[in-house]
Amino acid sequence: MRFRLENHVLDDGRRELTCDGLTVPLQPQVFDLLLYLVIERARVVSKDDLIRHVWSDRTVSDSALNSRINAARKALGDDGAAQRLIRTVPRKGFRFVGDAVEEAAPAPAEGGSAPLRPASGRPAIAVLAFENMSGDPEQEYFGDGISEDILTALSKQRWFLVIARNSSFTYKGRAVHIRQIAEELGVRYVVEGSVRKAENRVRITAQLNDATTGSHLWAERYDRELVDVFAVQDEITNAVVAAIEPQIHAAENFRAHRKPPASLDAWDLVMRALSHYWRVTRQDHIAAQALLERAVAIDPAYGQALSVLAASHMFGVHLGWAELAKAAPIAEAAALAAVRCDHEDAWAHTALGSVFFSTRRLADALSEFEQALALNPNFSLAQGYYALALSYAGRSKDSFEAAQKAIRLSPRDPSLAIYHGIAGYARFTERRYDEAIALAREAIRHRGDLTGAHRVLAVCAGMTGDAGLADMALRELRRTQPNISLHWIATQLPWTNAADREHYLEGFRRAGLR
Repeated sequence: MRFRLENHVLDDGRRELTCDGLTVPLQPQVFDLLLYLVIERARVVSKDDLIRHVWSDRTVSDSALNSRINAARKALGDDGAAQRLIRTVPRKGFRFVGDAVEEAAPAPAEGGSAPLRPASGRPAIAVLAFENMSGDPEQEYFGDGISEDILTALSKQRWFLVIARNSSFTYKGRAVHIRQIAEELGVRYVVEGSVRKAENRVRITAQLNDATTGSHLWAERYDRELVDVFAVQDEITNAVVAAIEPQIHAAENFRAHRKPPASLDAWDLVMRALSHYWRVTRQDHIAAQALLERAVAIDPAYGQALSVLAASHMFGVHLGWAELAKAAPIAEAAALAAVRCDHEDAWAHTALGSVFFSTRRLADALSEFEQALALNPNFSLAQGYYALALSYAGRSKDSFEAAQKAIRLSPRDPSLAIYHGIAGYARFTERRYDEAIALAREAIRHRGDLTGAHRVLAVCAGMTGDAGLADMALRELRRTQPNISLHWIATQLPWTNAADREHYLEGFRRAGLR
């Protein structure tokens, strides 16, 4: 459907609002809310109706709902005082009271399709049914199962809209160009793949396509033995989903960098911020925080911007870049606001968990990380944070296993060095110093500028009496964290057990830190 609203056009097919031909940036929930109000303009729409149709019956606070209503008004040049187009009916709900003329969508140009114009804001992605290459129709179930698992797992990511199975699977068995599929479904990205099953072996290929450019962003092939069909499906699903998310972030960041600064919307700003966040340097996190603050200024109820902002501040605290007393209140306010915006967003719970971790509320931190992983089991950052919190809670074995899982989930992760460092610290607490040294060196091989691995190397060298290694590790640690001292360690890191803190401090004393 397509509606003309004075000088605006609301196009359901393109999921786009334009004003005099120019795209008006809208968050997906705001678009859905506006479209529903326009379609139901003959009646007053209750709060419960909106929550059912826009939020799929999830719990939504009044402030979050009002924020989206205000954003819809602002997009149309309306406001809460005038209520010229969207009227609040006290104790009843909301109604669209402006003129709305339904129009036919423009037909594709003769001899070709209409130009693809990606939806503004959060991009959409479609997962097509994986093609059965086995030559045996009875094997269709396996490819469908992989596709459905990937679709379900991607749906847990709040960064993009995932098209429902009933829409994306309609192309099964048809030779349709990716661009046409993207146009018809209103998506920017398409995942496709194939399955070839023979006896007890299976080969699965998966590919992520950018429909706006026609380019392949990522492709991988998996060869597995079919000892346990469900285990293979789970393994491949986790691998594909863990690979797809950073590829889309990279593509969206590239797209945002091609826009002039004045035209950047909140989504573009967050994508730029994430590219800085994952570089894991002090300067990049300062840049990320500035971009995220701009995104929140545009949309104060933008949960993902608030989540990353909180996580960035607390990341700086743990690595010694930021002061806990200054960063924690800012981060906690942002993280709590993010959870209020969307309590089913894994990023929001991870951000709040990071605040609880550094402010010595370890039980609460573990609970938040567990909630994040329940919402998105493939979220390697949450898995890494969970491993870190477990180590400081005295659960060394669980910590090591969680860190190893983070590494398996995302073997090309920008934070891979951190996960190796956490695994190394877990081994240090178990007094398995040689293993801890090997893991710390592996972390440093990935990134030589992160403090955690140098800390592990220094304390292990101290406990094993390796003076040369201790001197080198402390020299590199002071380079990456100039304020490191026994006092900083004793007061800034959140151990549950005094014996674990004393073990760590003793390692540093023997290494020569004062």
